[in-house]
Amino acid sequence: MRPRPAPRVPDQTVSVARAAFPKGSPAMSARDELADVFGDEQFAAAFGTRGAPAESPGALALVTVLQYVENLTDRQAGSMVARAIDWKYALGLELTDPGFDPSVLSKFRARLVEHGLERVVFERLVEVLAATGMVGAGGKQRTDSTHVVSAVRDLNRLELAGESVRACLEALAAAAPDWLASVIDVSEWSTRYGARVDSWRLPSSATKRERLAQLYGSDALALLRAIHAAPAPDWLRELPPVQILRTVLIQNYYIHTNARGREVISRREPEKHGLPPAHHRVSSPYDTHARWAAKGEDLFWCGYKLHLTETCDTTEDTTEDTAEDTAEDTAEDTAEDGNDHGNDGDQAEPALLSEPDRPGPRRPNLITNVATTASTVPDVKMTTPIHRELARRHLLPAEHYVDSGYPCAEVIEQAHRQFGLTLVTPALLDTSRQARAGAGFDKTAFTIEWQTRQVSCPQGQTSATWSPARQRGTEVIVVKFDTATCRACPVRDRCTTAARGGRQLTLRPQELHQALARARAEQTTDTWKSKYAIRAGAEATIHQAVTTGGMRRARYRGLPKVTLQHAFAATAINLVRLHEWWTRPPLQPVRKASHLTRLGHALAA
Repeated sequence: MRPRPAPRVPDQTVSVARAAFPKGSPAMSARDELADVFGDEQFAAAFGTRGAPAESPGALALVTVLQYVENLTDRQAGSMVARAIDWKYALGLELTDPGFDPSVLSKFRARLVEHGLERVVFERLVEVLAATGMVGAGGKQRTDSTHVVSAVRDLNRLELAGESVRACLEALAAAAPDWLASVIDVSEWSTRYGARVDSWRLPSSATKRERLAQLYGSDALALLRAIHAAPAPDWLRELPPVQILRTVLIQNYYIHTNARGREVISRREPEKHGLPPAHHRVSSPYDTHARWAAKGEDLFWCGYKLHLTETCDTTEDTTEDTAEDTAEDTAEDTAEDGNDHGNDGDQAEPALLSEPDRPGPRRPNLITNVATTASTVPDVKMTTPIHRELARRHLLPAEHYVDSGYPCAEVIEQAHRQFGLTLVTPALLDTSRQARAGAGFDKTAFTIEWQTRQVSCPQGQTSATWSPARQRGTEVIVVKFDTATCRACPVRDRCTTAARGGRQLTLRPQELHQALARARAEQTTDTWKSKYAIRAGAEATIHQAVTTGGMRRARYRGLPKVTLQHAFAATAINLVRLHEWWTRPPLQPVRKASHLTRLGHALAA
């Protein structure tokens, strides 16, 4: 690949495109305003310096973005390059250019994933927007997440075992057919594993299903032992389907020796043998990154989770920023000219805020970060990585709006201390019995003396012990009151129901405890509730991501390719929003009143 600038748009293509799209299109805006985003240089690491000339990676990246703008398949995108006038304009092609084979897009994505360039286009777009002042540090941003269903079938444990054996056999039959024929009875095994396991109905009898599960386990064990035997080629053990089969066998089967000394293989029972945690459990032999997860009582899915962060500055915020920038620019111009009479007598451009009745210019809400994780990763684990990624690109907001799944005491304190931002979020409330019931004495009723390491109860009694501890990997402080004191307390029933011992409190370290207390107190005020209402707009972004880019369903298999899909889809959403902002009139027309409303006004007059 030899980097080269984008070709000049042919005159005939320009005239036809302008006539056909007088208001422009996202593809034309991408060419006119964002040509720097799709340069070839940023993809140089994914291509060699020798060999046949490659298709322009910048052009393929632009086609991929436009493909997500209209939610097209590779074949449809290839067809659009051949027939869509605005796409030819964006790519600088003649009207008679036939385009390219759509298989090039798949190979291009594979190259990006292989060299770790899944997010390069999205990051380049954000970099260009930051240079033009469309996004930047400070201001307000909000984040929300949604589930992503993987591009594989849902398999139960029995189907997973059988399909893992079949996938391994398919790989071995293609890689080492002679060796495979020497270790198994091909005719017998092809009867069981010739077709996909989920293509036929499993036995309804529990006994027959258990027998089939044991057969799958025995076949998997026999196949793996043959692969690891001395006569087998060593490279067979490195095949991904072989490693996946080994993992599935360990996770779903229990091998032991019975009283008669015979080896017995049986399915793992959760209560008896235990099962691996969800974040380690393989759910499909064709996508080892997809995981089963649940959210609430109604949502269960196998796949991934997507986190989108976007700017959400209001008109007032943008007005203040523009006023400050205008004042600074005016001061600089005056200082350079040495007088207050303009520059060389030229007519100065009027400031954007010169008209008192005209609202300040409001920048579009643009996605500044996109993160894809396994479905089992909780939202709270992603708050700090999102802040770290925004800090790396100098895009940290002053206020970050998230829902209650993202914060915890450590995250709230770290966001302020390490990143210097305010996390505007409803902190999880106290879950103690007293707090849930709204009666009795919860933690807020106790007075904590951090210096003396003592706690006073509402009756004036002081704690007996103060013990730092570690619970589930978290630093806590366990405070206990004397048993005799609590037993004689007249309001014991409002404080504790412990049959033995006195009241016990579990506190966080001082900084975390106070940060959490401040957050819980602030979120009860009307001012905070009015301020936090802006976070609801993240739901609209998720809706646009789902309807426009199809982000809730993975197109590809594996976390790296799904990450690439989400990065290009986020780039497409930004392109759509920028195009609308660039082409809409400065003042949106007022929505016309309905005929019924006009009739009501007429009757009232």
